[in-house]
Amino acid sequence: MTNPSELGEFLRLRRGALQPEDVGVVGYGARRVPGLRREELAMLAGVSATYYTRLEQGLSVNASESVIDSIARALNLTPDERAHLFDLARPQRPVRRTGAAKPDYARPGTLRLIHSLTNTPAVILGKRSEVLGWNTLGHRLVAGHLHVDSPERPRDRPNTTRMLFLDGHTRELYGRWEEEAERAVASLRVLAARNPDDPELTALVGELSLKSPEFGRLWARHPVALCVSGVKQFHHPEVGDVELAFEVLTPADESMHRLLMFTPESGSPAEEAIELLGRDVDEPHAGREAARQL
Repeated sequence: MTNPSELGEFLRLRRGALQPEDVGVVGYGARRVPGLRREELAMLAGVSATYYTRLEQGLSVNASESVIDSIARALNLTPDERAHLFDLARPQRPVRRTGAAKPDYARPGTLRLIHSLTNTPAVILGKRSEVLGWNTLGHRLVAGHLHVDSPERPRDRPNTTRMLFLDGHTRELYGRWEEEAERAVASLRVLAARNPDDPELTALVGELSLKSPEFGRLWARHPVALCVSGVKQFHHPEVGDVELAFEVLTPADESMHRLLMFTPESGSPAEEAIELLGRDVDEPHAGREAARQL
């Protein structure tokens, strides 16, 4: 998934988005293409134009940390984009596979945690944005049209990014779909760089690129963001328009799992909507799902 061409593409796109006046460079003459010239970016980063050109062309690998950091500063990258540049420029060594990859599962403790949150919609996401588990409120909020037990079946688990672009129910769920779509692709770009050589992730990107022109256009722009907090606008079939804050927590292990939780503002209509959505909630699957992992 991560290779020198990905690095070159990212550098070209970010360089093309900068104008000379953005970084204090005096421009002379007409420019055939928008953005900074390679030699201008190289000058700002303190590297030779030849070396920078080789980076963009995918002909140089294992750049030093100081060089990557200088290029990140020259490109005015955000913290998320800077971390992404490091992931692309210094990718992890691929893990040698000795057979078919084992299905991923959420930890029993994480499952027990989300099922204890009876007033908070919560979803556990895997390293490809697949759903590894949800509590009843989380299921009702993001995918009530799917069977509640679907995350337990590795072969056909829901994938939040696939659903966003290819599932009509999910598309209608988000009041600001375009914003949600860009956020999903930006997050997927981060996952792809941190999980190189993953055939399932490569297959997901390929599938979405073929089936969704909107995904293809967004992916080509190479947006990058961790998307760990913010606000989502739902147009829910049961409780109507609901605005919820979200937080993404990452366990302190190497699983690359993420815990996505939604909370309404206290005393808001959204809080009433979540209470209505949670009517008759129980968590009958918590014990069974946790026991399955022991």
